[in-house]
Amino acid sequence: MADWSALRRIPGVAAITKQMPPAQFVRFLLVGIWNTLFGYACFASLTALLTPVVPYAYVAASILANPLAITVAFLGYKWFVFKTKGNYLREWARCLVVYSGSMLVTAALLPFVVGAIRHLTSYQREAPYIAGALLTGVNVVVSFFGHKKFSFRAAA
Repeated sequence: MADWSALRRIPGVAAITKQMPPAQFVRFLLVGIWNTLFGYACFASLTALLTPVVPYAYVAASILANPLAITVAFLGYKWFVFKTKGNYLREWARCLVVYSGSMLVTAALLPFVVGAIRHLTSYQREAPYIAGALLTGVNVVVSFFGHKKFSFRAAA
């Protein structure tokens, strides 16, 4: 399992990592990896299937694949990560809120992070990819807490 002891010595990180049970966070990452592969496979398959019959098939494929991938992620988080009982519709709706918020924050931050990378480094063409990777890492942590504290929080 993950050992947070080295990370906890970094100022400010201890407050975050003490709320991340290592086994739970590892399960979260595993579900996330599976769901990324599943979501992309759905998108690619739907794009291939729809391309002969629909203009801009990749847009339609994305619109169809995203709710499916979010639902599969939701079930993985519910059953294997946070292990909550009942409340399927309420937790699924909350899961959508967390994902929607994450997408909006990423869209808002991306131009600033790309600009900063271009300004501070020699990576001009690579900057969007580096920024995307950095924000993905941030989103993993933010999503974990969003799902832990909001989507799958215990009923009061």
